[in-house]
Amino acid sequence: MRPHLPRPFLNLAWSNLAAQSAEQLSLAAAPLVAVLALGAGPGEVGMLAAAQTLPFLLASMPLGMLADRMPRRQLMLWAEGLRAFSLLAMLAALLSSALTIAWLALLGFLGAIGTVGFSVAAPALVPALVPRGSLALANSRLELARSAAFTAGPALAGSLVSWAGAATAFTLAAVLSTFAILLLLRLLEPSRPASPARHPLVEVREGASFVWREPMLRPMLVTGVIFNLSWFVLQAAYVPYAARVLDMSAETIGLTLAMLGAGMVAGAMVTSRVVAAMPFGRAIQVGPVVSVLAALAMASTLLIPHAALAALSFVLFGAGPMVWTITSTTLRQSVTAGPMLGRVSAVFLTANAGARPLGAALGGLVGSTYGESACLLVALAGFAIQAFVILGSRVTSLRSLPVPAA
Repeated sequence: MRPHLPRPFLNLAWSNLAAQSAEQLSLAAAPLVAVLALGAGPGEVGMLAAAQTLPFLLASMPLGMLADRMPRRQLMLWAEGLRAFSLLAMLAALLSSALTIAWLALLGFLGAIGTVGFSVAAPALVPALVPRGSLALANSRLELARSAAFTAGPALAGSLVSWAGAATAFTLAAVLSTFAILLLLRLLEPSRPASPARHPLVEVREGASFVWREPMLRPMLVTGVIFNLSWFVLQAAYVPYAARVLDMSAETIGLTLAMLGAGMVAGAMVTSRVVAAMPFGRAIQVGPVVSVLAALAMASTLLIPHAALAALSFVLFGAGPMVWTITSTTLRQSVTAGPMLGRVSAVFLTANAGARPLGAALGGLVGSTYGESACLLVALAGFAIQAFVILGSRVTSLRSLPVPAA
């Protein structure tokens, strides 16, 4: 019998879809506005991208601590309210011709803080709304919404900016963000005991120490960091490699990149079936193993320079890591006590966010020194290492979800 997802979770799921769609629309529209309306160059676009991603590194731990101190629904309301404010402020500045690159970066930074708050609170709230047996299905639903937004958001933003103007894109994003808030207002969060106020550094250290000591969480953290390092090495090299070595047109490159979103949607749709078909420890290893196959497909273009292999690689990179995201989140929710879920989610978010610029820098260094082709081999080695870490861990022995830590 298919597990039942309760109505409070459905409110969270629809709110998550609206919030993720608003985020992806604004993330895609902002650089388009910067280039097309404000004449920004690569330096300004890079600054804008940094402003939109820096909060994941700086704000994850403080907001994760707040998620363990206060009602998570309330934190999500404040976070989404901040994102809605930033979008409305962008729209007002654009309509009044007062928008500048600096304002776009500042408001993008504020909106990203809202994204971080939503991102650490939502997975911490799920176990309070959903029975243990339905956690994987619930996480699949949340990730399916993220995948759909990731896939459709950039294309929709480009179309709106091109056909109806940038104001339309920001208006739609603000409407979606407001809709997410209204859905959160309908969500009833079960009460939980108030956590005693302690020094923030003590709480942060407690969360990080728990992740590192817990034999199920530590290999997941290491695997995630190595995955992100390897992925951004590949990302740094792919477009110039595809253009110069594989001789792809801009349209073909865009098509291969779009396969990532298609793979993400497919992965989110099949994960609950994967979890039901095998022991949970095996299901959680599917993502890292598929990532190795994806990296092999990309490396194979060194011998068979065809766009179809690159497209296949991105499909696998979308599907496999999506299975990993859902199953690893489910395991994290299962082994972590409720009062610490926000901080534990923040530890993972901070570590993964910190690995991304390092991976991009490594990819740039390897690519500039040895060429883009070398980046594919470095990335392949990294993906092999992350699979080795999780395959050699105690996660392998899991047949079902473990009991939460005390």
